[in-house]
Amino acid sequence: MAIDVEQLRKPIRKLQKFAAKLPRNPSPEKIHKLRTNARKLESTFAALSLDSGNNERRLIKEVRRIRKRAGKVRDLDVLTGDLATIRVEGESDCQVQLLEHLGGKRRKQARKLRKLISSHRADMEQRLRKVSAGLDEALKNKEPQAGPLAAAESLRLSSELASPRRFSKDNLHSYRLKVKQLRYVLELSPDHPKFADDLSQVKDAIGDWHDWEELVAIADKVLDHGADCKLTRQIKAMADSKFDYAARVADRLRAKYVKSPKRSNKKRQGAGLSIAAIAASAGLSEPTEKAA
Repeated sequence: MAIDVEQLRKPIRKLQKFAAKLPRNPSPEKIHKLRTNARKLESTFAALSLDSGNNERRLIKEVRRIRKRAGKVRDLDVLTGDLATIRVEGESDCQVQLLEHLGGKRRKQARKLRKLISSHRADMEQRLRKVSAGLDEALKNKEPQAGPLAAAESLRLSSELASPRRFSKDNLHSYRLKVKQLRYVLELSPDHPKFADDLSQVKDAIGDWHDWEELVAIADKVLDHGADCKLTRQIKAMADSKFDYAARVADRLRAKYVKSPKRSNKKRQGAGLSIAAIAASAGLSEPTEKAA
C-alpha cells in the first residue's frame, strides 16, 4: 500500500489544533490553512473510502460547513490584497470606499465563522480524536485495497481533466475544483509526483483569475461611477489578463498529461492519459520501502 499515512494524519491534527484554540480574529494565513486542511480531509477520506462510517460521515459534514464558511473569509482577504496592489491616479476615494466595504464584510464573515466553529467545537474535537485513534486500524482493514482505490480515483480524475474542450469564464472555475481534488489524491503518494506540482500551478492561476472576477462584480455593485470609473476599468483589465494566463496554463497541462476525447462515426472515444499521468497514479498502488 503506497500511501503516505502522514498525509492523512496531518489535516486531522491541524483541524484539532484550530478547533482547540480558535483565535478571536483569525489571520488570513490561519483561515487559509483551515480551508486547505478541511478540503484535504474531505478529498483523501473520500478517495480511500474512509468516509463510510457514521462518525466519519458526521465529521465530514461538519468540516464541510466550516470550510465553506471559512472560504467566505478567505475570499475577502484575497480580494483586499488584490485591490491594494492597484494604483490608479485620481481614484483613491473609490479605492478606499471599496477597501472599507471589503473590510466590513470580512469582519462580519469572521464572526459567523467563529460562531459556527464554537457551536460545533466539542463535537468536532471528539469526532476528530476518534477518527485519529482509529485511522491505523481503518487502513489496516482496507489493506491492500487502499493503494489501488487511490490509484483508481486518480486515474478517474485525471481523465476528467479532458473536459471541457474549450475554456471559458463560465467553466474555468469548476475546472479548478477537479484540479484541486486530483492534486490532493496524488499527494498521498510517498514519492511526490511532478504531476501534482503542475496541478498546483494551474490551481493557483485559475484561483487568481477568479478572485479578480469577484472583485469586478463587487466594484460594479459598490462603486457608482459606472463605466467612467478608471478603477473599475483597471480591475476588469486585470481580470481579463488573468483569465488569458489561466486558460493557457490549463491548456499546457492537458497537452502534457491528457488527450481530449475524439469523436468517431461509431462512438465517442474516452480521454487518453500520458505515461507521466498513468505513472503518477500507479505510484499510489505500488508497494515501496517508504510505504512499508
